[in-house]
Amino acid sequence: MPGRVDYYMSLISPWSYLGHAEFLRVATKHGLEIAYKPLPVGRLFAETGGTPVAQRHPNRLAHRLIDLQRWRAKRRLPMNIKPKFWPFDASLADRLIIAVAASGAPVESVLPQAFAHVFEAELNLADEAVLTQLLSDARLDAAALLARAKGDEMKAAYDANLAEAVAGGIFGCPSYVRDGEVFWGQDRIDFLEEAIVSGRPAFSVTTL
Repeated sequence: MPGRVDYYMSLISPWSYLGHAEFLRVATKHGLEIAYKPLPVGRLFAETGGTPVAQRHPNRLAHRLIDLQRWRAKRRLPMNIKPKFWPFDASLADRLIIAVAASGAPVESVLPQAFAHVFEAELNLADEAVLTQLLSDARLDAAALLARAKGDEMKAAYDANLAEAVAGGIFGCPSYVRDGEVFWGQDRIDFLEEAIVSGRPAFSVTTL
């Protein structure tokens, strides 16, 4: 059985945006249950030795911009490589995705549009008015969901996703975890699908 995939992502992550539609295609095709686990990327980097974008060497920064263009072309997405409101504080928007999932509403009624707001429409997802409109467009209770996203329960869930990710060997996003095997990066979705189709046991450092 294909089972479940834990989906670690953030709305600030251009790679999460680039891979989202392809991951959803694979998940839908193979009947995967998706556990949405937004997390604070900056804190993940800090705990696992990652370097924030602004602190990277110019060579790495240049390669990142070229690679984003390659993947934009491959995925055929109308992506702004340098969106107006990026970077931004994604914590409330990320917690809102957790709140939508916890409410039982379909996450996919909001998440693709949220990514598009950042990387296509160049809207500011740190702005509560933008988030309110996003939820209203999905015919969800914006006031209730925003209040829940600001509350202690969703803050604790956001922190728990980070702790769980670090404990599970994750150091970047998006990461897709199936049977304990981490597929890091939207360029690993093919590997995820191959593992599902083959039915092979999960790879780990103990299966070398």
